[in-house]
Amino acid sequence: FVFSNSEVIICSANMVLSEMDVTQSNPERRPFSIKLWPPSQNTRIMLVERMTNNLSTPTLFTQKYGSLSKEEAEENAKQIEERAFAAANQHYEKEPDGDGSSAVQLYAKECSKLILEALKRGSTRKVDKEVPISEEVCETSFDISKGPRAFIEAEEAEKLLRPLKEAGNSYTKICFSNRSFGLGAAGVAKPILESIKDQLKIVDLSDFIAGRPEAEALEVMNIFSAALEGSVLKSLDLSNNALGEKGVRAFGALLKSQKSLEELYLMNDGISEEAARAVCELVPSTEKLRILHFHNNMTGDDGAIAISEVIKRSPLLEDFRCSSTRVGSEGGVALSEALKGCVHLKKLDLRDNMFGIEAGVALADALSKHANLKEAYLSYLNLEDKGTVAIANALKDSAPLLEVLELAGNDITPAAAPALAACLSAKQHLLKLNLSENELKDEGTIQISKSLEGLAKLMELDMSTNAIRRAGARVLAQLVVKKPDFQLLNINGNFISDDGIDDVKEIFKNSPEKVGPLDENDPEGGDEDEKESEEEDNGDETELESKLKNLDVDED
Repeated sequence: FVFSNSEVIICSANMVLSEMDVTQSNPERRPFSIKLWPPSQNTRIMLVERMTNNLSTPTLFTQKYGSLSKEEAEENAKQIEERAFAAANQHYEKEPDGDGSSAVQLYAKECSKLILEALKRGSTRKVDKEVPISEEVCETSFDISKGPRAFIEAEEAEKLLRPLKEAGNSYTKICFSNRSFGLGAAGVAKPILESIKDQLKIVDLSDFIAGRPEAEALEVMNIFSAALEGSVLKSLDLSNNALGEKGVRAFGALLKSQKSLEELYLMNDGISEEAARAVCELVPSTEKLRILHFHNNMTGDDGAIAISEVIKRSPLLEDFRCSSTRVGSEGGVALSEALKGCVHLKKLDLRDNMFGIEAGVALADALSKHANLKEAYLSYLNLEDKGTVAIANALKDSAPLLEVLELAGNDITPAAAPALAACLSAKQHLLKLNLSENELKDEGTIQISKSLEGLAKLMELDMSTNAIRRAGARVLAQLVVKKPDFQLLNINGNFISDDGIDDVKEIFKNSPEKVGPLDENDPEGGDEDEKESEEEDNGDETELESKLKNLDVDED
C-alpha cells in the first residue's frame, strides 16, 4: 500500500541514472551494463522519508490500524529500510550477473510487508504510570485516558494533574476520558483548569463520570463547566456521559460561553428530545462549527427537529453524524431540509434511523447541493427503491469527489439498479461501496457491476446478503480481480452454489486475500424457480449474464 513494485523500480532506476554502472566491458557483445542495484544513498533516504509519511499521516491503513507519531514513524522507517535492504542485498549477491531488478522488487515487497506489520503492532511508546502524559508525541497534549477505566479521588487527582500546575506549561489539549472523577477529584481539578483555561483549545471530557450516582455526577459536571467557562475552545467532547437533559444543562455555563467552537461531540449521551432542545438552547454560537456528532442517542423526531435548528446555524459544517438516534420520517425531513444550507459538507453519517421513503426523497434534495461530499453513510434508513432511486439520481449530478457510499439494509431490489448504476458510473474517485443486506439478486448485481468497470480506484465492495447466485458472484469476481488497487470483495451470506464458490476461488487463485469468507452462503436459499433456472445453466455464461453482458448504463 506504500508503493507498488513497479513504482519502486521506476523510482530507483530514475534516481540512480546519474550514478548507474555503465561500462564497456565488451564493445561487440555488451556495450552497456545498467545496474539497478544497489540503490544510491539518496534513494534510500528518500524511501525512509516516504515510509515515515505513510506511517504517520492519514491513509486507509492508518485509519484502520492507527498511525504512529512522527518520531516513532521515522524510527520504524529506518529499521524497515535497513532490514529490507539487507534481505535484497543478500538476494542480489546470489545473482551478481543480473541487472538487480529482482533485488529491487524484493526490496519493495519487504518494505511494504514490514510497514503493515508496524501499523498492526501499533505504538510501542511506554507511558509513565504515575503521570500518563505522552509528551514524546506532543508536548501540548495532556492525556490521562490510557490504561484501564478507574475512579479518581482527590489524592490521585493531585498526582495525576500535577503537570498542569507547572508554571509556563504549554498544554492546549486535555483529555480526561476513561477516568471517573468524584467530587474530591473535581475539587482538585477546578483551580487547575481555571488557571490554564485561557490557553486550552481542545477539551475531551468523554466518559469522565462513569459509575457515579446521578447527584454526584451532575455536581462534578457543574464544577468542570464553571472552571472552563469563558475558555475559547475549538473542540469539545462530552460523549459517553449519559448526560440527558440534566447533564446538558449542567454544562450550560461552558456551552453558552463558546463563541469559536469548531467541533462538538455528544455521542452516546442519552440525548433525548428534551436534551436536544437544551443543546439547541445552550449552544447559540455555531457559525464556525465544522464537526457535529450525535451518534447513538435517543433523539427521536422531535429531538431531530431541535438539532436541525443547530444545523441551520452551522453554515461551515463539514462532518455531520446523527446515526442510531431513533429518527423517523418527520425528523429525517427536518434534518434533510436543514442540511441543504451546509454546502461545505464532506462527510454525512445518518445510518440506522427510520427515515423511510419521504425522508429519503427529502435527503436526496439536500444531497443535490453537496458538491464537496466525499463520504455518505446512508445504511439502514428504510429507503426502499423509491428513496434509493431519488438519492442515486441526486448524487449522479453532485458529489463528484465521492469516495465512500454505503446503502446497506435499505430493501433495495433490481428495480433500483439502473439508477444506482448510472450514479456509480460517474463516481471516478469511489474507493468503497457497501450495498449489503438488500435484495439486488443477480439481475441488479450484474447491472451495478457493469457501472463499476471504469472505477479504477475502487478498493472495497460489499455485496453480501443480496440473494446473489452463481452468475452474479462470477461477474463481481471477474470485475474486481482486474483492479490493481482492489483489496476486498464481500459476497458472503448469498445463495451461491458450490460450483459458484469454486468459480470465485479460481478467479482469485492468484490473490485469495482479496475475497472475504464464503462459508455463510446457502446454495439452497431463494425461490425454487431461481434454483431450477441456475441448474439448467450448462454453458460458460448463465442466461442472465448473456442477457445483461451488453447492458449500457444510462448516464443521461
